[in-house]
Formats: sequence, C-alpha cells, structure tokens
Amino acid sequence: MKRLRKFLLALSFSLAAAGAFAEESIVLASTTSTDQSGLFGFILPAFEAKTGIRIKVVALGTGQALDTGRRGDADVLLVHDRPAEDKFVAEGWGVERRDVMYNDFVLVGPKSDPDKVKQANDTVDAFKRIAAGATPFVSRGDRSGTNAAELRVWKDAGIDPKKLPIYKDVGAGMGPTLNMTAGMGGYTLSDRGTWLSFKNRQDLEIVLAGDPRLFNPYGVMLVNPARYPHVKREAGMKFIEWITSPEGQKTIADYKINGEQLFFPSAKR
Repeated sequence: MKRLRKFLLALSFSLAAAGAFAEESIVLASTTSTDQSGLFGFILPAFEAKTGIRIKVVALGTGQALDTGRRGDADVLLVHDRPAEDKFVAEGWGVERRDVMYNDFVLVGPKSDPDKVKQANDTVDAFKRIAAGATPFVSRGDRSGTNAAELRVWKDAGIDPKKLPIYKDVGAGMGPTLNMTAGMGGYTLSDRGTWLSFKNRQDLEIVLAGDPRLFNPYGVMLVNPARYPHVKREAGMKFIEWITSPEGQKTIADYKINGEQLFFPSAKR
C-alpha cells in the first residue's frame, strides 16, 4: 500500500507538472490565400518560437472564417474583406481589428487572351469583355474575400454573372480554382500571393493588374471574449500585437518567392 501511495503521489506530481507546462495554443481562422501562398508556414514559426504559443490555423474563405468567429470557434481572425470585417466588428462579434498587410488581386487567363482582356481600360472593362466572349470565367464561389472582390466588379459592370453561360461557380479555394482555370483555359481572379506560389500554371498568365479596384487589404481581429468567454484573449492579443509590431511586419515583408515580395506590411502603430 505504501508503494502504491508513493506511486500515485508521484504520478499526481507528474501530471500537475505536465499541466503547468502544457503548450498554449490559439485557433486562427484565416483565408486560403494566407495559407496556400506559404505565408503562414514562413511567419508563424517565428511567433511560436518567441512566445511558446502554438497557432492552429483553420484555412477557409473569408466569409466562412467570419462565420467561424460568429460561432466562437476561433480566437483570432485574419481575413481580407474590409466591408465584411467592419460589419463583423459593428455587430459585436470581433474587437481590436487592425490593419496587417496588403497585396493585390490579379486577373489571370490564357496567354492567347481570346477576349482581349489585355486591351481593357480597367477591371470593369475586362469583365465586360469576358462576359461578351466564349471563354470560361471560373469563380471561387465560396464567399471568400477574393470572391467578394470579384462580385463587386461584376456589380460595377452592371452584369449578373450567374446568367452567363461562361460563368463557372466552383465553390473552392484559390489553389483548386486556379487548377480548374488552367484545365479549362479560362479566366479567373486570384490574389497575387497564391498566384505567385501556384505551380500548375500551364497556359495561364496575368492579363490585367494594377487597377485600384484590385487593392487587397488584410486585417486581424480578436473574437469578442465578452460574447464568448472561452476565447483566449491574452494569447490572442499577443499574436495581434506581434503581427502588427515592427518584428512581425518585417517577417511578413521578408517572405518572398523567387525574389518577389508577396505581402506588404500596413500596420499603423
């Protein structure tokens, strides 16, 4: 019995010690673009090494990431649809929203450019040319930030894309959407980060870029702990403070593919 008591006592101390040193973690709901571009694989190890806080990334379209926050199934969100982000905060789902970085969207299509998109004056003109042509336009159709930006351009063009026979709504992330676009020889709107890291380009290339409508800002915010007390406020704020700090911003700027910078810091301190 004495040996058993000693064993149980030692076991309880071991379990207590293990609990004391258990790895802290937070859930980060973010976009497929930050994940599939390779950005998180580059920057998150730096944060984890500095703080000991592990990041569990849930990569979704921005709309789905915001829904994850509304359900209280994440601690922090990093997304790219500013109107939807502002609505999320205004409705009390999120707090501490901050600018993090930006890049841009690019319109990609076949090198032969059958719809003469390269001759377009701007993105609206480009979409009108595509609507009048016979080449498929592949839409993510997943309520992502990219999908939201695309739909805003169709609206500005005065076109309901779902009435177009060339419009393919695939309900997929950016990588799979680019794969399908390459396979169809079509056009699609992509964030530049995923496009630069995309390998299966086949006959695709950028056919239009640089329109102010294609500006693509990213923001970070904490899911409101007043609404969901289980949200890890302290650890979540450490991540928000780090990614918007000079150190975190430099880490973002340092991520490049073939010498080309994918994301540009924009935090205001």
